[in-house]
Amino acid sequence: MKAALKILIFCIIMGTGSGVLLVGINAFTAVRIAKNEELRLKSSVLDVLGIPYTISDVLDVFKANVEALERGGKTIYVGKDHAIVFEFSGPGVWGTITGIISINPDHKTIRNLKILHQEETPGLGARIASTEYLDQFKNKEAIPALVFTPPGKAKANNEIDTITGATYSSKALEKLLNKSIADNISLLK
Repeated sequence: MKAALKILIFCIIMGTGSGVLLVGINAFTAVRIAKNEELRLKSSVLDVLGIPYTISDVLDVFKANVEALERGGKTIYVGKDHAIVFEFSGPGVWGTITGIISINPDHKTIRNLKILHQEETPGLGARIASTEYLDQFKNKEAIPALVFTPPGKAKANNEIDTITGATYSSKALEKLLNKSIADNISLLK
């Protein structure tokens, strides 16, 4: 009985101590984490707009070149040239795909696309985040919709090649992009 009581007291002390330590670390790092998230987002917006910056001047360059608009509970970023940028997020095959996209001032042509997070199969579906794959989105017309075709078959100005062996990941990205683009463009009208 005494041994069980000692174990119980030990567990309570260790659990309380660990909990206090974790709360303290969280409080200490929360501001830094928020600042890093802000820098990540603003540098990603500048990346897809094609605006050069350095790590030390991200905030200044962003402030001088980008305006943030709140529409329908979402934030849409507008560049000096009236190109728009917005984040997108939705289901992939194995987890969430999150990214950021810029649309030219015509509100139908993709300027650039960047995947910020994905959980697709390494070596297959994860290739949706590769520069080589994302480069084919540049100057593609997203309105009325992007169409993903079998590899090597994309010919029209709204067609994108799927990834060999990762058709489901490609199709998940197609559905996600088409919905996000349509939803965000409609918020601006």
